[in-house]
Amino acid sequence: MIPDVDAWQPWPPSVVADRLADLDVPWCVAAGWAIDLCRGEPSRPHHDLEIAVPADRFDEVRERFADCDFAVPQDGRLIPLTAESMRTGHQTWAYERGIGRWRVDVFREPHDGEVWICRRDPRIRRPYAEIVRRDPAGIPYLAPEVVLLFKAKAARTKDELDFATTLPLLDDAARRWLDDALTLVHPVHPWRARLRTG
Repeated sequence: MIPDVDAWQPWPPSVVADRLADLDVPWCVAAGWAIDLCRGEPSRPHHDLEIAVPADRFDEVRERFADCDFAVPQDGRLIPLTAESMRTGHQTWAYERGIGRWRVDVFREPHDGEVWICRRDPRIRRPYAEIVRRDPAGIPYLAPEVVLLFKAKAARTKDELDFATTLPLLDDAARRWLDDALTLVHPVHPWRARLRTG
């Protein structure tokens, strides 16, 4: 039986980093936690923890979570992990059996070798060497401008907060990259003006 979708007790990023230590896969913490790793301090509570991995390297990552069962979220419910269910989306939730809670959401991302490809528009590509950063403890996290590109779609209250707190940290190159990417996926997004003036 698959546990309830709200049964989350996410690990901190350090736990995942320990489990994936020495794994030769360009993985990184994504979403809100990535923003906090970039900032160097927590900015808000996090309901979950997301990491991004190259889609065809997922099995290597999964091996480091032998105490977990995996499921795929779909239309507000969770379905068992199979080759077929993995084709329905990019998310893969890990459920730690001994604790009885969801611990991490693994994003399976498209890529071409050492180049990340944006799942929302394959014209947007960058080498992993450019988009995977590390905090002082060595935990890899997704570059903030890439995180904000994904957050721009929903622009929920927490996404607006993440944008506001992260904007001062973006250098000119990061702002230009995000503006160019938004031009492709959300051309009339209000963040574009703030990138140029904020």
